[in-house]
Amino acid sequence: MANQNLVKRQPFRNKVAVVCGGSKGIGRETAKEIVLLGGSVCVIGRGLESLESAVFEIRGLLRWDTQFVELIKCDATDMDRMKPALNEFIARKGTPDFLINLVGYAYPQYIQNLTLNDFRNSMETNYFGQLVPTLILLPHFKAARKGHIANVSSIMGFFGIMGYAAYAPAKYAIVGLTEALRHELKPCNVTFSVLYPPDTETPGYETENRTKPKECTLMAESMKPLKANKVAEIFVEGILKKRLAIMPGEAGMLWRISRFFPWLLRWIIDRQYHQAKRKLGSVD
Repeated sequence: MANQNLVKRQPFRNKVAVVCGGSKGIGRETAKEIVLLGGSVCVIGRGLESLESAVFEIRGLLRWDTQFVELIKCDATDMDRMKPALNEFIARKGTPDFLINLVGYAYPQYIQNLTLNDFRNSMETNYFGQLVPTLILLPHFKAARKGHIANVSSIMGFFGIMGYAAYAPAKYAIVGLTEALRHELKPCNVTFSVLYPPDTETPGYETENRTKPKECTLMAESMKPLKANKVAEIFVEGILKKRLAIMPGEAGMLWRISRFFPWLLRWIIDRQYHQAKRKLGSVD
């Protein structure tokens, strides 16, 4: 649930957010947070059933006559369909104040089991799924001289572990994109955030666990997954404060170790990997 002080202040009142990947998981919870704080949302997703379910739930949180919840059924990587859909929305509702990109998935697997298409699919969804909406809305934000774009990376966006060879590069790419755009668009008053979530209880996380190498499962035992609504709450508060890096849970600690003591982080994850392999009886 949103911070009660923020609920009273209604900081998103008369503000509009486009939430890509907003039908499930962190995206759905983020859209709910924004509406609870007085805002309106346009939720974008691929599956009509999950979209309609999300919109029904989110509309139940509306408090003001000026608020609205709309949906766009579209694959966020499809520029040819996404561009006219978003432009039509803008023609009716005006330039939004926020673009929040929460499109993504993980397919953890041993490197020998990954194909070139697995790497391409990861980049297509995790990187281009956030780049396409950004490219569409940037001209509108620049013309209006306003706007905030919030992307989602991962703790795998600043270090990598075994099993995530297809996922981590796309999450690193999101960080590089956001940093470059932050610099270039600063004179236009367009601001940016990146969310670095650790393991979070979402439908995507459940799917991820089906292919996760056993070593990864053992290595993650000490880190309890966060609830999606808690991550969304931290994300939205960070967006309101225009924080560039938003790090829920243990992400902040891991980032500081990786930034100032990278050798220590590598020693920790290498040790965890060795211990996991020993438990599995597969130490070389």
